[in-house]
Amino acid sequence: MANKDAAFGFKPVRHLTGGQVRTEEYKIASGYAEDIFTGSIVHALAAGGIEAAAVGDVQNVGVFAGCFYDDPTTSKPTYSALWPTGTAADAVAYVYADPFIVYEAQHDGTGTSAMNFSGFDFIGVAGNAKTGTSTSELDTTSSGTSGNFKQIGISKDPDNSDEATDNANAYVVFNADEHVYNLTTAI
Repeated sequence: MANKDAAFGFKPVRHLTGGQVRTEEYKIASGYAEDIFTGSIVHALAAGGIEAAAVGDVQNVGVFAGCFYDDPTTSKPTYSALWPTGTAADAVAYVYADPFIVYEAQHDGTGTSAMNFSGFDFIGVAGNAKTGTSTSELDTTSSGTSGNFKQIGISKDPDNSDEATDNANAYVVFNADEHVYNLTTAI
């Protein structure tokens, strides 16, 4: 059976050392003019907040897991699976920031276990505005680069574990030199 082409961003599945998977809180600047979807990679700002990461960023803080803010129209406290672009409100973002979290993500091409321990960049920063879910995925063509992530296995998901075909899901961790908590230089 062919794998489904249904990217879902980066979904935490376990902790590499057996620790607990949990989120940390970070600030999103009021009026930040880009959507951030659950499962999207976010990077650190010198001012202490976060914003959506672009391919090639090395100040990555983790994976976005939603946010909380006072809705500027209704003044009601609001939890959202996505940060809607340009929202004029101070927001608290929930981020999976531990560099030892293992994520599941989909390859945009053919993924195999022969690629284990190879580096990969991510591709895509869009998402589904209705569900708030990211459509980021692993850039299969970047295999072998240092990349944002290191593949550590092929997913056990029965719908997307077929190796050597397009869109296989894989287990990945942040590469040490791509995660802000492992960097030795300041932001």
